[in-house]
Amino acid sequence: MDNLPTQELEELRFIQYECRDAIGYITLNRPEKRNALSAEMVSELKLAFTAAEEDEDCKVVVLRANGAAFCAGADLSYIQELQGFGYTDNLADSTHLMQLFHQIYTLKKVVIGEVQGHALAGGCGLAAICDFAFTVPEAKFGYTEVKIGFLPAIVSVFLLRKIGEARTKQLLLTGEIIGAQKAAEYGLVNFVVGRDELHTQVYTFARRLCVENSAQSMEATKEMLARLPEMALEDGLRYAAQMNAEARGSQDCRRGIAAFLNKEKISWE
Repeated sequence: MDNLPTQELEELRFIQYECRDAIGYITLNRPEKRNALSAEMVSELKLAFTAAEEDEDCKVVVLRANGAAFCAGADLSYIQELQGFGYTDNLADSTHLMQLFHQIYTLKKVVIGEVQGHALAGGCGLAAICDFAFTVPEAKFGYTEVKIGFLPAIVSVFLLRKIGEARTKQLLLTGEIIGAQKAAEYGLVNFVVGRDELHTQVYTFARRLCVENSAQSMEATKEMLARLPEMALEDGLRYAAQMNAEARGSQDCRRGIAAFLNKEKISWE
């Protein structure tokens, strides 16, 4: 963890960061408030994800939470505070959250959500923005903003990409709260596992990515998948061809192909 903002990390109030076995764990640690999001918590999350991205020991990131809830969305006291904001202040605050979601979506490292409890509104956004998400059968998911006259605006950009227009409309316009199994059917999460198995399953999955996959390849693939949807067909194909050509010249590709041709098992740690 050389060159990381270790003093700033140690001073975090609501977020914890640690790296073990090449897995960087970012933990929401405000259980008494159901890990509700405030401006300060968003700032700490941005710092933690920056630390994970810059941590040479970290290959895969796990976003998890302490307490019964994963994240209940915006902090109620903070919502009350927003009532006194003007447009300029509200835009700055919205941009703050937008930057966090964009940071996670474009992070150079794979992000896995370990969702041990309810994920609602902005908390459901955090779960959905992860590259992969594991959850427990008891967890509830939903975007309830329309119930209070608000908009699930920022997450909508990512949901349209992730689960399509029909599912996004169904979730965002109804404000419906759904169970874990339906969340998996919709594509919000990938895996539903027993509570006793959650941590082990996430750890096993993360370690498999660390050992079996090239970090360089995962980073380039994640970047490519983030950029392709905005491109026209021909532009996307040209970009994909360029990425293909660049990958062929990489050190990881040479190493991987050599191991494949020699029938050798490769470990990417």
